[in-house]
Amino acid sequence: MNNSNSSDEAEQLTVEQAIANLKQKENLGARYYAAWWLGKFRITEPEAIATLLMALEDEQDRAPDGGYPLRRNAARALGKLGDKSAVEPLTRCLEFPDFYVREAAAQALEILGDRRCIPALMQLLDGGVAAATRVPGKPHLVQPYEAIIEALGTLGATEAISVIEPFTEHPTEKVKYAAARAMYQLTDKDRYGEILVRALEGEDLQLRRSALMDLGAVGYLKAGEAIAETLAENSMKLIALKGLLETNLRQETKLSQESIKIMNLMDSLL
Repeated sequence: MNNSNSSDEAEQLTVEQAIANLKQKENLGARYYAAWWLGKFRITEPEAIATLLMALEDEQDRAPDGGYPLRRNAARALGKLGDKSAVEPLTRCLEFPDFYVREAAAQALEILGDRRCIPALMQLLDGGVAAATRVPGKPHLVQPYEAIIEALGTLGATEAISVIEPFTEHPTEKVKYAAARAMYQLTDKDRYGEILVRALEGEDLQLRRSALMDLGAVGYLKAGEAIAETLAENSMKLIALKGLLETNLRQETKLSQESIKIMNLMDSLL
């Protein structure tokens, strides 16, 4: 989508128009955009929430591959709006056939932070690593493991530790890193943070970026120097270091030498 066009549309669209667009059935593009818009601009009016929940059950908007683009956008939007009434509908979406709907639902549930969805998320890990294979003819695995495992880590699902731990050996790097991230969150053990630190030395830039974001998200303080030395954009490294700093500041009553060290690393990148 052209950025200038989308910006113009965002300025022209009102809450009432977005809700009306999402309710109508004729213009699928307008419905898709309206769902995105309501999430993007954090429209939390009850009618907006209700209309997005209706869009979670849409059968009309179908992609050539059989997917459900509107449902995906509705799930993403509901995650951003913080309304816990979406938890149960999003949890039901974890059983939906469309991989990307399940992925969007898991990501939304992670943001909403409601532990009621933990059993359903864990169920998607049934079969363990052996079952976590690629779908023939598709660019993805049988489940959105990265999103599921990250959600369990963020939700503090210590009951899932034994289920998640084997995924730190998964051959798909992003799944492996998601598992390491979650295991560090759930156990606070350095060996899982060090998996992500080692990933910063990999050859693939995208994977190094992913590891940077994971380290920043979990606030693994021992990764500071490794983050600063990673072969990646300074902007990405600064985001990761900011995550470390924020984690450290939440844990201390006065500015520590560790926080000062992180701030000095950030200054060196500016």
